[in-house]
Amino acid sequence: MGVRAGVFADTGALFTHWIADSLTLWKSPVTDEHLWTAASYYSILAKAPTAWLHFLRSLVLVGAITILWSLNDLRAGNIMFDGGSIFLFGTTIVVYLNSVMPSFSQFSAAIPPHLPADIFPKVLRTTVLDLASNHLICSVALTGVLALQAGRYFAEKADDDDEEEGYVLVDSEAESSTKPTASRAKTPEKELPVKPLRLETAN
Repeated sequence: MGVRAGVFADTGALFTHWIADSLTLWKSPVTDEHLWTAASYYSILAKAPTAWLHFLRSLVLVGAITILWSLNDLRAGNIMFDGGSIFLFGTTIVVYLNSVMPSFSQFSAAIPPHLPADIFPKVLRTTVLDLASNHLICSVALTGVLALQAGRYFAEKADDDDEEEGYVLVDSEAESSTKPTASRAKTPEKELPVKPLRLETAN
């Protein structure tokens, strides 16, 4: 449960970028107005207080710890599901550190004054599009983690149901074996009456 809660928090933090990413990923054609809106959003995030960055780092740390902690029982099913979850979660961290964070640093400076119809700078255009693509990669990877954890939950639930059915079957067989059964050897045999033999003599 802790794994799913931690990953849900990380996924929710990434999905908040949908405000800007949807303008550059899912709308065609991408206009200069869309790019200016996305760049303004990223500029606000780049200037966020340090406490906000620490909060995001704590979410990532909680998600990583909960996934690693779930491997504690070393069950085969857990190793399969959690192994895939660790790979996807690690991929998300690598992409975010190597691609997303350097792109955010380019928005730390103030965006020049502009109108929505002004031409967007070509230098920032590639950065805005790359940020949206990397956010999508991270979101899909974390969604895969949630899918794996949901599969693990249903697999464990099915195993528990099978064990309970096995216990019920064993108990019913034990009860049936302890019930007394009628023995054919103990059934009293019915005695047939014996008639006296009469001999008739000729006079």
